[in-house]
Order: sequence, then structure tokens, then C-alpha cells
Amino acid sequence: MTEPLLYEQNEGVVTLTINRPEERNALSDDLIFDAFMDAAKRINEDPSVRCVILTGSGKAFSAGGNVKHMRDREGMFGGSPYEIRNSYRYGIQKIPLTFYNLEVPTIAAVNGPAIGAGCDLACMCDIRIAGKSALFAESFVKLGIIPGDGGAWFLPRTIGRSRAAEMTFTGDMVDADLALEWGLVSKVVENEDLMTAANELAARIAKNPPHALRLAKKLMREGEHMRLDSLLEMSAGLQAISHHTDDHMEAIHAFFDKRDGDYKGK
Repeated sequence: MTEPLLYEQNEGVVTLTINRPEERNALSDDLIFDAFMDAAKRINEDPSVRCVILTGSGKAFSAGGNVKHMRDREGMFGGSPYEIRNSYRYGIQKIPLTFYNLEVPTIAAVNGPAIGAGCDLACMCDIRIAGKSALFAESFVKLGIIPGDGGAWFLPRTIGRSRAAEMTFTGDMVDADLALEWGLVSKVVENEDLMTAANELAARIAKNPPHALRLAKKLMREGEHMRLDSLLEMSAGLQAISHHTDDHMEAIHAFFDKRDGDYKGK
């Protein structure tokens, strides 16, 4: 059986590739949901991982839910309203809960259309880089449904409420250049340069002390719903831990020696 999600590690960088090109990397069954959960657990428990790149195989990043399954009312789209509700809760909603909680920085290398749940998946990443052929659409309304995978939470935090509302209420497509203008992506490159650009950025991230990357990401996540005084208190505690790591002292020595640090994750 073909693996639905490929896992490849090169030094401190893991590349996850959605591997369903014949379905435009659709997200609509337990195989892919569980694959994301397994990958996230593996990454979080492996201190050697410092950054993750997520991309799609073939010409699409992800077309989201399988519309044929919707038409035929099968898989996660079949059964009573109660059954469908639980299919979402215990199915595709595993992805935002697990992928968003990855402890290391994540980069979406958007290699083509990111539609519906595919657009939301890109927004679950910390950083997005797009190839010229990338397209984004919060297109649920076009099918008479709503964002069932957390898009109503992720998209406004990514591009602001007004533009998120425009994408959600129209379902219109946004090309790579407009996505850059709106802040949906931070960079647009030629298609053939996409993975090179993603890996270069990942390398710049991964060269830093791994504990600092994970703790900084934790603070950013908590800062989305914490009061300032609570976040400051949490920051003080995590900073105290950071000051007592070997990698912190190595970073200080590297600073004065004008060299790159050699970090061991300790």
C-alpha cells in the first residue's frame, strides 16, 4: 500500500509530503488523518528534529475534501448528521489539533492548488512559501458547506478578519501574487525553485538551538489566547530554563568567537 504521507529527514529538517497525487492530495479518510498524527508524534518526540517542511506530491498541495465522496455520501460524508459530526470530530479535525501543536517550526511549501481543507492545512503552518502555480481558496461555501477543519479559526489569524471573510464568503480563488500581497504567504518563487527555497529557510531555522526554537514556538502559540501578564510569567519561567542549557552557553561563546554555534540539544 502506498504511504499517504511520506516522512523524510535530512539532518534537523523533516519533509512531509502528502502522497496522493491521483486524488490531488485529498484529505478525507482515516489513513491520511492517522498518518498526520503519527508523524506529529514522531516529530515531537525526536529532539533531533528542528524544522518541518510540508508539501504535496504532483501538481497540487491539497485539494481538500474528496468531492466525489461528498456526492456519493460515502466515507466521512456518509451517515446521519450525528455520524457525520463525529466523522469530522474524530477524523479530519485530528489534523489541526495535532499539526498545529507540533513543537518545531513548520513551513508549508505550497506547490499548487491549496483548496478548502488544503488552504486551511497551509494556514496551520507557521510559514508559507508558494510556487508561482499556487492557488488558495476557502471554497467551502461553493459546495454549500462550511470550514469543518478549523479554517474559521486559522484563516483570520493568518490574513486578518476582513480578507478572511472575503475568501470565506465568496469562495474565490487567490493566486500566488495576491496571496503574497495579503500576507497569506511570505514568499513566491518559481515552481522549480520551491523546495530549494523551503530547504534554505528550514536550514536557517534549524541552525539555531533546538530548545530555543521549541520554546519560542510554544510562547507564540500560547500568546494567541493568553493575557499579557500570564504570557510574561510563562516567558520568565521558560527563559530561566533556557539560561541553564548547554546550548545557550555555546551560543554565547559562538557570538563572541564570531562563528556558528554547534548545538547538541542539551
